[in-house]
This record gives sequence, structure tokens and C-alpha cells, in this order.
Amino acid sequence: MEHGDVNVVYSVQFELPLIMYIAQYFFFTGLSAGSFVISVIATMLGRKEFKPIGKITAILAPVLLIIAPLNLIADLEQPLRFWHLFLFYNWTSPITYGSFLLTAYPVMGIFYAAMVYTNRNTAAKVLGLMGIPLAISVHGYTGFILALAKARALWNTAAMPTIFLVSAMVSGIGLVIIIAAIRWKWFDRKSSPEQKEKDRKLILQLGQFMAYVLLLDLFLIMSDILVLLTAHEDAYEVGMLILTGNFAPLFVGVELILGAFIPLILIFGPRLRNSLTAVVVASILANIGVYAMRYVMVIGGQTVPLS
Repeated sequence: MEHGDVNVVYSVQFELPLIMYIAQYFFFTGLSAGSFVISVIATMLGRKEFKPIGKITAILAPVLLIIAPLNLIADLEQPLRFWHLFLFYNWTSPITYGSFLLTAYPVMGIFYAAMVYTNRNTAAKVLGLMGIPLAISVHGYTGFILALAKARALWNTAAMPTIFLVSAMVSGIGLVIIIAAIRWKWFDRKSSPEQKEKDRKLILQLGQFMAYVLLLDLFLIMSDILVLLTAHEDAYEVGMLILTGNFAPLFVGVELILGAFIPLILIFGPRLRNSLTAVVVASILANIGVYAMRYVMVIGGQTVPLS
């Protein structure tokens, strides 16, 4: 029996080395780093009106960084072997340094929080200054992990660690605003009207600070996109993927419009700039945008197959 020519085409789905757990890990480490930096700034200023913010963020930072590595452990095929990272290390790998940073930073954060809550201001300032490089390193190294992946056009840029750090500040400040507003509204009934008004103005100031950091974040993102669109073929392809392709709803719709432009309008709008509600909504949207950014970077960066 004669058979005609048969063309067999195999459509093999390539496996993503990094999945959603990694994006969530990046998000929580960013929240922690941003919260810690805000706490240290509040502590260093030493002004009475900043004490509530300093205490809130002093607790948030280590708690969030205890949650973050759980995503890494969940991502392991054999989670119970996570301790191998501390024994079988590779000093040329950022992951090795990250393992030790993820241990040292929360320990430092717990001691710092204890000093803040016991009003040992000098010790808190010293630990805070020592902790800032750790906080920056913990989140900065995540950017280096992606930036060193030479075959991934979306990741392989020197701007990646800076983008991660700046967006971490956006999300950290946003979380602080949300919690501070909840405290102001429902858990701070003993304060005088004058103190309540001071606290409200402080939250509004944090909103302004977040907006300026968000503008810097947008500048870095736009610069990165422009470079992608004018670089080699793979870079152009991944740039169009997030601008007009499958990831456009998340990148353009959620990260840029919902998570950046709308918060800026809510904070800088003449009729809204003194509205606590507007600042809280802007903070929530900014955090949603940063979460979308982590997803787009991690998952979208792996979508274009390696050539």
C-alpha cells in the first residue's frame, strides 16, 4: 500500500524555569526593603510625628521577609532540601549570596524593631544604618539574578537591579500608607484632633513621596522599553510582546495605566491631593501595578523561546 508524504509537526511547550512563586518572592522582598528604608528614615529624623510610621514599618520589614522565602521553598522540587543552599554553595552565583542575605537581613530587622519599640533610639539608628545596605542588597540581588541571564532580552539589562529597587520603594511606601491609614481610621481613637490631623498630613506627605518615586520608576521602565525596541531582533520581539502582545493587558493596562498613571492623577490632581481616600486608593493601585510588573518580568521574560 502506497503512502503519501506525511509532515509531522510537533508542538512542544517549553518549560518555564521560573514560575509564579518567584514573582511573588520578588514582590514580598520589595515590600520588605521599601518598608525598612521608610522605617529607618522615620527613625533617623527623630521627629515625634514620625514615630508611628517608624514602628509600623519596623515590624512590617522582617515579617514580610520571613514570608518571602516561603515562596522560594515552595518553588523547590524537594522543599525539605532548602538547607543545601547553605552547604553546597557557589561563590560565583548571586543565589549563594542571596541565601545568606535572606538569613542576615531578617535577624537584623528583628533586632532593629526591638530597639524601636523599646525607644532605644541610638541603638535603633545604628542598626537601621547597618540594615539599609542589607535591605538594598536583598532586593538588589534579585535584579542581578535576572540581569545576568544573557539569553533573556527582557532581563539582560544593567538597569534591572535599579528598576527592582525603585519599584520596591513604590510598593513599600504604598503598603505603609495603607496600614497607616487603617490605623488612623480605626485604631487611633485616643489621639487628640490636633494629633489626628498631623497624622493625616503625614500620610498625605508619604503619598507625595510615593508619587515622586513612581515617576522615577516610570522613567526607568520607559528607558528600558526604548532600548528594547531599538536593540537586536529578540529584544524587539520581547518589547512588542509586552506592548502589543499577550502581556500588553498586564504591562500597559495594569502596570502602567492602573498602577502608575491613575495613582499619579489621584495624588497630584488639584481636587484630590488633600484626600486621604485618594492617597489610599493610589497606594493600593500602585501595589497592584508593582505585582503585575513582577509577573511580566518573570513570566514574560521567559516567553520568547531561546534561539
